[in-house]
Order: sequence, then C-alpha cells, then structure tokens
Amino acid sequence: MKITAISSNDKQLFEIARVLRERSLADQVDVLPGLVDKLPRFEAGAPDLLLVAQPLLNGEDLERLETLSVQHPDMAIIVACGQQTPDFLLQAMRAGVREVMPMPIDPGALQSAVRRIDEKRNFNTRSLGKVLAFISCKGGSGATFLAANLGYALAAAEGKKVALFDFNLQFGDASLFVSDQRPAASVASVAQQMHRLDHSLLISSMVQVTQNFHVLAAPEDPTQANDVHPEHVDALLRLARQHYDFVILDIGRSLDAVSVRALDQTDMIFPILQATLPYIRDGKRLLQVFRSLDYRKDKIHLIVNRHTNSGDIRLRDCEQAYGMEMFRTIPNHYEAAAASVNQGVPILQLQRASPVSKALQDLARTLAGESGTDSRGWLSRILQRA
Repeated sequence: MKITAISSNDKQLFEIARVLRERSLADQVDVLPGLVDKLPRFEAGAPDLLLVAQPLLNGEDLERLETLSVQHPDMAIIVACGQQTPDFLLQAMRAGVREVMPMPIDPGALQSAVRRIDEKRNFNTRSLGKVLAFISCKGGSGATFLAANLGYALAAAEGKKVALFDFNLQFGDASLFVSDQRPAASVASVAQQMHRLDHSLLISSMVQVTQNFHVLAAPEDPTQANDVHPEHVDALLRLARQHYDFVILDIGRSLDAVSVRALDQTDMIFPILQATLPYIRDGKRLLQVFRSLDYRKDKIHLIVNRHTNSGDIRLRDCEQAYGMEMFRTIPNHYEAAAASVNQGVPILQLQRASPVSKALQDLARTLAGESGTDSRGWLSRILQRA
C-alpha cells in the first residue's frame, strides 16, 4: 500500500513514518513536512492512504481535503488532530475523511486504523480466493500429501497465491511434506493472538515454502488444539480469502466443531480414498455425514489416490458404490511419493516426470481455470454455486 503522511512537526512525522513502516515492509511510506495547504494535487498518482497529522484543522483545510477526496475517490484519508467534537467529526466525515484520531497519536491505534483500511481496500479490489478442503476417508489415504503438493503445483506451475492451513490440529504435519523449515508459529498460536490478527501477523506465522505458497502449521503440542475455536476459523478464512487465490485446508480425519466450521465455508471438498473395501466403507459413512450437514452434492469431489488399473476393485465399482463419478484419480507411484515425503520436497520439484506430478499439475491447471474452455466453464459453474 502506498501511504503519504504530512505534518508540520518533523519529530512527529519521523515517528509516524517509523510506526507505519513497522506495520508492513511492503508498504511505501512517503512523508511531507508542512500543513494541509502544502498538499500537492497528486497528479502523478494519489496514494492509497493520506495521513494528515495537524493539531488544528480549519474550514479551508477540510475543503482542501474534500477536494482531494473527490478528485481521488479511491484514496482513504486519516486525520490526527486535537479536535474531537461531534460537530468537527461530522464535518470531517462530510469532507471524505475515513477516520479521525486524537493527538498525540497512539502507535497501536494508528496501525489498527491502517490495517482496517488495507483490508477493506483488498476486499474491494480483488475477488475473494477459493477454499478447498482435503479430508481422509480413512487414515493413510494420502490426503495431506495431495493437499500440500497441490498447493505447490498451484503456486509453482500456475502462479497462484496459495495458503495451506493444517487443521489436523492434534497430529498435523502438513508443512513437513513440502519444507524442512521449522514452523515459527501455528494455528493455535495465531488463535491466541486473534485480537490482533491481520495480514502481517498471518504472514509472519507461516512457513514460506515459495514466494507465493505459505503454510500455517498445526501445533506441536496436541493439547493446544483446544485453543482453536470455530470463531477463529471464521476470522482466519475471511482474512486468507482476501489475500490468496486459493486457501487449502488439510482437515485430517476427525470431525469436530472446528473442522465442521471450516468445511461449512469451503467451495469444494475433496474426500480422499483408495480402491479398497475399508476405504469405500468409511467413505460412504463420511458422505452420510456430509448429507446430514446439508452439503450440496456438487460441493463434494471424490479423489481415488494410489490408483492402479489392475486392482480387485475397479473404478466403476467405486462409482457404483457411491452413486457418483470419481472426480480424479491419482496414479500409484510409491517410490516417488515416498522420496518426496522423506525428503520434505514437493514431488513436482523432486520428480517432475512422475505420473503423480503430472496428475497434480493437471488438477492444478483445471482449478486455476486454464485447462480449456470446457473445463473452465465446468469449474466456473461449480464455484459460482459454492
């Protein structure tokens, strides 16, 4: 975000710039010494946020701010001044001022005000990201492997901004599938700081697998799962949708208040199974739960992992058992998948020619809307109904 701050007090201006730059290194912060009448017309491009710090503002100052607000309707204005009367606040609002803060400026209040403006700006200027959930029909299905590696495929091959949230809160290890970095924070530690949740906090809590693929790990201590509540899921997903093209959830195996709240908000749910009788049986139980939760049938997309054409149970047997088509099959290539997991390296990076890598790339291409007219139209219809 581009921010311009103006103040006639050089010391105050320096402190304001310091506070703003601490909020996010990605922000461009420019300072202008002087009073409101020295503000330029911003003909070369207005900032996203104009911060005016001046002890007292008169009628001419407010008229100048109103003119700038009309000329640059996308520019937000924050005023810090000593006037806090209801009459002045009403005049400031009519002049297009977004927020009026008292002086001296409280650093925390300033960062919160800028965060609110930044979040609203991101909400208004970009379409919200899609939430995809991976859930195991039975333990050992490979749901975490697929969720983590699909995230990498969407980021590396399709250029999308991707977040992976490990909601297997007691025994999750999704970050280990794509990175050898030790997580600095977890879903639980973010939940404990929910009162100050913003994009900067979220980014700093995640493992940076690549520039545009980030993972929020499950807690190391299984007891910390109790620190995560359903309302925390709401806040996390609301924020993540604003900043990522895709938010992938590794739900794990259990269904509780937190995981159900997450599933409620997904655009697509991918139950992962294998073509064996125990998986098929447990998968049917899972679909019964989804029906009891009133999830639409077109929200559920079954994926058969480690698929072979020589198995005792054929693909059409699975489809007859479930009464629906399988959305995708992921071929069996145990050696490549095991090497990827053991080394903590995405399979696309380790063995790009593996049939598993090719299947994940194809799925990523479809989800990103770049697999041809028919697939785009099909996917678009699904997501519009979601």
